[in-house]
Order: sequence, then C-alpha cells, then structure tokens
Amino acid sequence: MYIFKIFKKPAFLIFTFFLITLSVVRSVIAPDKAVVISTNKIDKIQVNQNEIKIYEAQKEELNEALVAYFKSAIASGDIVGAGVSIVKGDSIVISEGFGKRNIKLNDKVNKETVFRLGSISKGFAGVLAAKLKSEGLLDWNDKVSDFIPNFQLGDSTNTNQITLATILSQTSGAPYHSYTNLVEAGLALTEIATRFKSIAPISKPGKMYSYQNAMFALSGEIMQKTTHQDISTLLNNRFFKPLEMNTVSMDYQTLQDTKNVALPHSKSRNSWRPLKLNHNYYNAIAAGGINASAIDMAKWMELLLGHHPEIINKSALQEAFNPFIEIKENNKYYQHWPGHVSSYYGFGWRIHKFLENNEEKTMLHHGGSVNSYRNEIAVYPDSDLGICVLLNSNSKLAKTVIPDIYKIVTDVFSKTNSKTNLAKNALATLTP
Repeated sequence: MYIFKIFKKPAFLIFTFFLITLSVVRSVIAPDKAVVISTNKIDKIQVNQNEIKIYEAQKEELNEALVAYFKSAIASGDIVGAGVSIVKGDSIVISEGFGKRNIKLNDKVNKETVFRLGSISKGFAGVLAAKLKSEGLLDWNDKVSDFIPNFQLGDSTNTNQITLATILSQTSGAPYHSYTNLVEAGLALTEIATRFKSIAPISKPGKMYSYQNAMFALSGEIMQKTTHQDISTLLNNRFFKPLEMNTVSMDYQTLQDTKNVALPHSKSRNSWRPLKLNHNYYNAIAAGGINASAIDMAKWMELLLGHHPEIINKSALQEAFNPFIEIKENNKYYQHWPGHVSSYYGFGWRIHKFLENNEEKTMLHHGGSVNSYRNEIAVYPDSDLGICVLLNSNSKLAKTVIPDIYKIVTDVFSKTNSKTNLAKNALATLTP
C-alpha cells in the first residue's frame, strides 16, 4: 500500500506533463492546419463559382442560338410555334417557347403552353409497363388473349404467341397500321380488339416490325385489367404527380378548357391557318392521347435519364429501352441523320445507334403526329442529354430538328469544355 502511494504522485506528474505537452503541440500545429483547410474551402468555392459562371454562359449562348434557329424557322414560314426543352444531367438547361399559339393572334408560346403529343405517348406507355413489371403486376410474356378474351389474330396458335412484349415492340404480326382508321373514328378499344380476327397476319409474332396504333393501344387495356385502374390514373399516380407535371392531360375536354394551348395549324397557299382541336386518340391514350407542355417534357426527360430512381430505377427503365426488333427499311427520315448506323424498336421507343467521332453511341427517340401537331423527342444516355421539340404545325422541320439542335448543343458545350476542365484541374491541384 505504501509502495503504491510512492509511485502514485510521479505517475500523476508524468500524466499531467503529457497532457500539457500534447496541448502545446496541438496549439502549434492546429493554426497552420486550420489555415490549409480554410484555404481549400475558399478555393473550392472559387472553382465552384467559376463552374457556375461557365454553366450560365453555356445557357445564355445556347438560348441565343435557339432563338436564332427558331426565329429563322418562323420567319421562313416553316413553323408557327414551338415548345422546346433541353435537359443535361439532372438540370433543365432550356425550357422555352417560340412563336405563336395561334397565327391570327399575338399569344406567345411559353414553357407551359400545352401541345398534343401524338405517338410520343407510346414512350410513356412503354415506361409505365416497365414500372408495373418491376412491381410484379405484369410480365412481358402475358398473353393479350388472357386479358381480352375476344381478341384473335390468325389461328389459336398464333394468337397465343401475341404478348404484351410483341404489341409494345410493334411485332404482333398485324399489317402496317391495322385499324388506325377505327381508332381515329373513335371506336372503343375493346370493340376494335374483336375485329383483328378478320385480319391475316403477315408474320409470326415477334419476328417482324410493323407499326401499329390500335394494336399498341391494347397495352393500356392489359394494364387496366391487371391493376383495375385505367391508364390515365396509372400515369398520373406513377409519374405525373410525383414529377409535378402540372399541365399534362389525357382527355379532349381538359385540353379544350386549357387557356394556354397551342392550336394546330395547316398550310394552305404558303400560309398557315389555325385548326380546331379534335377528339382523335383519346380512346387510345397509350398510342397517342397525351397532352403536355415543354416544361412537362423536361421533367419527363430527367426521369428517362435515370435521375428519379425514387420513382423508377434504371434497371426497370432499361427494359423499355432494350432493342427488341431491328427496323430494316431504309426509307425513314431518322435513318438519314448524321452518323446513323442502325435502328431498332423497344417498348414504345426507337433505339438508334450512331457514330460520333468514331465512337458508337445510343439515342432513344420517337416522333409524334396528331391533329396537325408534329413533335420529336430524343434522349442520349451516353451524354446524359435530352431534347424535346413540340410543334403546332405538321412541319418538314421535324425531320431535321433533332440533329440540328443536337449539333447546337454539342457545339456550345464543347466550346466551354476546356474551361470546365481547367476549373476541375485547378480543384484537383488544391485538394491535398
């Protein structure tokens, strides 16, 4: 016990001395260390501010180029109005309107002006089906006849091979545009479905691309049967409400009541005249019955690029974008775009392979025509880029507007890439 007391004080003194020494060392080292951390933070802020300035300069230059492009198109009489969106990464770079909603009035198109989408609606249906599959509510191999008992195309063996996958991929074996006339006449899809028994298939299911509206729209009936909700409700609940796509609609009456709507136009004797809105395709929403604005489409493209995993994950998205069948005809406008290599159809999407700087890249694309509206959407996963152009006229410009704008975008971003890289390199050298 006495021995313990002898060693207790020296031990206490040594421990105290250690603490004092440690404190002095920290007080000497800490200020220098603090200065280094503070400098890095300041430098990072400066670099980030430079990147923000570069990004704002890109936006300004891009906007100026687009204004010039569409101003020229309007002045030459190629178009009446346009809603345009460009998305890069998870940012909406441009969401803007150009021209007029009605050639006879002064109302301007803006980012919230509503257009009819036409067949761009098919892309929504394909992604919705992929979402429902990821939830275990349906499968690509589900047979159409299991959900629509009166459906028949060819004999029973052929009919049993027509699945959700084959109608979404335009490979049902039905002749080109079978019963599109009945869709445009306003017949119910359940009635149109019974008419296919009168048609002779031109190929086995899954073997040949043949574009459809009526057949494709039956996907909406299948989704309704398996979820007990119509396609409008499914799209609203799964996508439009979570994405806050506030101007979207899927019926004639809502469009008719919308004030900020771009009226369709047709050309007569080299001048445009406004047309009335019609009811076509609201009985076949999956094929062509969605209305939306430029800002809606920007939000949609963010999802398509995979920036909303809380709504749909990338693996589910990819199922809609997988090439299902090659489009072998060589007479389509998109097959003449720069660098085009090959085209395929997925589920409501065309998938194009193209060469850029000797590198093969992918584009997800679809066009849409209805009621004299003409629209184009293109998503570039390799560049994390999306472009959508909505036109309230059936203009020839639609055939080239995607590659035209893609070139404008890539030119603008490539000019400032070196500046961005300098900023990133500066940041790297400042980071210990």
